Amino acid sequence: MAKTQPSESVVKAWARLTRVQQLALAAIEAALKKADLPPLSWYDALLELERAGERGLRPFELEREMLLAQYNLSRLIERLSRAGYISRQVCKDDGRGQVLVITAAGRAMRRRMWSVYGPAIQAAIGARLSKAQIERLTALLGTFLERAKAREARSEVAGNSNCRRWARQLGRAVV
Repeated sequence: MAKTQPSESVVKAWARLTRVQQLALAAIEAALKKADLPPLSWYDALLELERAGERGLRPFELEREMLLAQYNLSRLIERLSRAGYISRQVCKDDGRGQVLVITAAGRAMRRRMWSVYGPAIQAAIGARLSKAQIERLTALLGTFLERAKAREARSEVAGNSNCRRWARQLGRAVV
């Protein structure tokens, strides 16, 4: 594969995309903190466990599904368990492993967090762009995502878990 340097506009797009993500995440985290709610990583984990239903997820499956990078998943799992938002069950296929299942309290907390998180997304993104701009941005990012997923499927990226995570994360909805 030929290695080429990005154009100035590609570098500018990358920097702006990264900065917008940082600003939006910081605003969302601040809104959650102001409402005396747990951090966004809790919402992310609870959402994926709620989506999994009664079957739950193994920790590595949870990490794979999360939108946000989670460098210390074991601590997050411990905190969610101590708060009563998840239960740990023995994995039937692997007695040494565990399956994580959301509790009723966890579902209630996720809904409570969404009542702040949803409006924070609107304030951070939706209120700053017109409907047409949001639709155009959504289409552009959709195209990017489709191409990232196609690239992931090719063997040149198959061994790179960060690329796979990034492509998956771009395609996940938050609600």
